[in-house]
Amino acid sequence: MMVLGKVKSFTVSYDCLNDSNVPVFSSGDSVSGRVIIEVTGEIRVKSLKIHAKGFAKVRWTESRNAGSNTAYTQNYTEEVEYLNHRDILIGHERDDDNSEEGLTTIHSGRHEYAFSLELPQTPLATSFEGKHGSVRYWVKAELHRPWLLPMKTKKEFTVFEHIDINTPLLLSPQAGTKDKTLCCWFCTSGPISLSAKIERKGYTPGESIQIFAEIENCSSRMVVPKAAIYQTQTFYAKGKMKEVKQLVANLRGESLSSGKTETWSGKMLKIPPVSPSILDCSIIRVEYSLMVYVDIPGAINLSLNLPLVIGTIPLHPFGSRTSSVSSQCSMSWLGMALPERPEAPPSYAEIVTEEQRQSSLDIPPAREELDGPLFAYIHEFRFQPPPLYSEIDPNPDHASRTEERRLDTCPSR
Repeated sequence: MMVLGKVKSFTVSYDCLNDSNVPVFSSGDSVSGRVIIEVTGEIRVKSLKIHAKGFAKVRWTESRNAGSNTAYTQNYTEEVEYLNHRDILIGHERDDDNSEEGLTTIHSGRHEYAFSLELPQTPLATSFEGKHGSVRYWVKAELHRPWLLPMKTKKEFTVFEHIDINTPLLLSPQAGTKDKTLCCWFCTSGPISLSAKIERKGYTPGESIQIFAEIENCSSRMVVPKAAIYQTQTFYAKGKMKEVKQLVANLRGESLSSGKTETWSGKMLKIPPVSPSILDCSIIRVEYSLMVYVDIPGAINLSLNLPLVIGTIPLHPFGSRTSSVSSQCSMSWLGMALPERPEAPPSYAEIVTEEQRQSSLDIPPAREELDGPLFAYIHEFRFQPPPLYSEIDPNPDHASRTEERRLDTCPSR
């Protein structure tokens, strides 16, 4: 008489393509692995199936007023499918009956069943976890036995849609100039001017951005030049959009008294391990920018926004404009730890108008260490975002007008 067996463990394992032992793939890659079943005794199986799925999904809710004392909740959802693959590793398609015919006996011990599938050649969205949406890829295995509920197990894998920063667009310098004149009652103060430049638009995590800037304070107030990298997550559903802005890294310059000038000759701001930019998904965008700004007490900050693209293929050594930027093609940056924040993030109230501000959320402290390389970290990029943010006009004023004002008004010249 056969003793009824028991499934001790039921898991999915991937054959990794990289040295970090993290399942990471790109469009066109072959994803292979094994479904591992460990049994005590013997079990009889109708089928063992796998289902591979990849999709971007967006979801958020908004409260609406429908008259006096009446409110309702509006749901916004959208989904884009990138992968949908099914396969049968044991048995047959039909498993809705409990007949004893066509069953497979699995004996006591550990058993592995290999699977393989091809990711689509078309561009895929990079794996991502955001405030109102995500991009996820996984393989689910189902074990069907007669008279028992199916056993299920699922394991995610990471997809990177590669962005090569070695292109003319991403190697082009980014620069801007702005100035601002402060007014206090009937007295007009001198202008504060800001010029900033970075060597290129494209970077990879672990690199440091060299910031070249000149800040001139011809006002009567003490000001502080600062710089910050922001991630902007944008979600789209049913013709609406939701935007979340998140501080990634920042730095602070020296306080600047009236009539003084400060020059940054390649001040370094390191990019921590973050998700690459997502630019080709129709319902989720992940973008980055460098904000160089002057913190002005009691007034709206003077700020310049320089767009960034965070890529996955680092700068080739011969493509570097200076020897100070060290990017290695070995992708050694993947295990870098997130540095401590040098200071609290800038106040959104000083950057946007009161009408544009939303309810405030505290930004938690950054993780000081990572549990693994960037591939694993991407799934844990779940910072609570600050309130929705509206950009100041990013179009810089002309440098010539700034120079004229400086010559006329600044005592430091």
